[in-house]
Amino acid sequence: MKRLELKAAWTVTEEGELVGLASVFNTRDRGGDVVRKGAFRSARAPLPMLASHDQADVVGVWDALEEVAEGLKIKGRLLVKEVARAREVLALIKEGAMTGLSIGYVTRKANRTQGGRDLVDVELLEVSVVAVPMHPDARITDAKSQKGTDMDPEELETKLKEIETKSQKAAEALIAAAVAAATKPLTDRLAAVEAKSNRAKGGGENEEPSEERKAFRAYIQRGNLAEEAKALTVSNDPSGGYLAPPEFNAEVLRDIVEISPIRSLASVRGTNAPSVIYPTRKPMGNATWDDELDDETETASNNIFGTLEVVGKGMSTFVDVSNMLLQDAAEVETEVRVALAEDFEKKETVAFCNGNGVTQPEGFMTNTSVAEFNNGHATVLQADALVKFLYSITPSYRNAGVWVMNGTTLGLVRLLKDGQNNYLWQPSYQAGQPETILGRPVVEIIDMPDLASGTFPIAYADFSGYRILDRLALSMLVDPYSQATRKMTRYHAGRRVGGKVIMPAKFKKLKMAV
Repeated sequence: MKRLELKAAWTVTEEGELVGLASVFNTRDRGGDVVRKGAFRSARAPLPMLASHDQADVVGVWDALEEVAEGLKIKGRLLVKEVARAREVLALIKEGAMTGLSIGYVTRKANRTQGGRDLVDVELLEVSVVAVPMHPDARITDAKSQKGTDMDPEELETKLKEIETKSQKAAEALIAAAVAAATKPLTDRLAAVEAKSNRAKGGGENEEPSEERKAFRAYIQRGNLAEEAKALTVSNDPSGGYLAPPEFNAEVLRDIVEISPIRSLASVRGTNAPSVIYPTRKPMGNATWDDELDDETETASNNIFGTLEVVGKGMSTFVDVSNMLLQDAAEVETEVRVALAEDFEKKETVAFCNGNGVTQPEGFMTNTSVAEFNNGHATVLQADALVKFLYSITPSYRNAGVWVMNGTTLGLVRLLKDGQNNYLWQPSYQAGQPETILGRPVVEIIDMPDLASGTFPIAYADFSGYRILDRLALSMLVDPYSQATRKMTRYHAGRRVGGKVIMPAKFKKLKMAV
């Protein structure tokens, strides 16, 4: 299923007919995205005018749209005579409380940038009237009454400035309220942690000690009295071996899970189907040079056109957790979910690299159509071989590709030098920019094999040729019944994802061989 995204930006003037910019080109919005001119080339009017992206709240229609130098210019009408809600929206606009426009669209093509995306092709679905626009510079430029207006230009300009000031103040108030609401759980949690810390240090003067602590104090002062002994054994082993009851610390000790960044490199798509079939076309036919007397050679369509299927593969597991642990530690269920999510993410990135393509996604290192290049030595990396390896790749793929290897191999490559005693590896001098080898970025993927005879420790790839297909996000099913006699709750987790090399020509592997 394609994801519907929302962008905002506009300003308001009068009432009735609205003219403005629904999107502003070439400037970054609050979400970090930049819309490029031409992104709306497929957009057509009429489009619905919604209130706050509510599909059940249609308040008007956009009759015309046009890409101009500044952005997407639109013209529309609030149906104030026909729709009661449209009159309410118009009143909010006039008071400066709802002065934003926001577009609802589906991304067709976007280029990832540092901090966001460049949107170059989108499918425009609707334009909504909203309270807070995503882009601060996109504003309604005109709003005319259907009966006309007697305001002169100076008066209209003054009115515009007043409304814009109200709009800005309303937007700032809404943003401040949203920030306060979003941070309230954190501040409440910090207060709770601070209170717990104070209790650990001795607590306040009026704090009532627990029954177990009072019993322990009495035991120390007066000996093993029956009442106190009974209290001391609460929540302890039958032999009474623990005098002080244990406390469960909210901090959970966990190891770091190392995960390869293949998802950030590959092309990722979502689907509601069990698989997706892509038409394919080979780049060449069977044309030959001839003269007027020679017969033409046939190019069989089955030698050029074909299909490629990416199938979603499933993985699942379950874990049993003690009910007592769930009752005593509020964070345990959250940690179970995080641990399962990390496990699934780790397993899928391993498969994207080395999966068998049968019960797992196909790894780019196991695809049999990916070309190989011999290093020239079975155990020692050769600097000259890396140069030849890079330039054996088709230029269009080479210029968009990256080196991939694990940290151990990267440490060896950093020691390689060219004939002028310069290191092939070059550090990054700009934050957010990758290191390079022979001028091309290098990405560390921990699932790549180590350097050894006959292995493929290094690959060079344009990862747009690897398709990841998300069929089902991580699903969690809580089962408190089947293991109830064991006082356990069972958590079932499942995930379906596919992965396949769809363009093997964009990949090449370096083999440690002569």
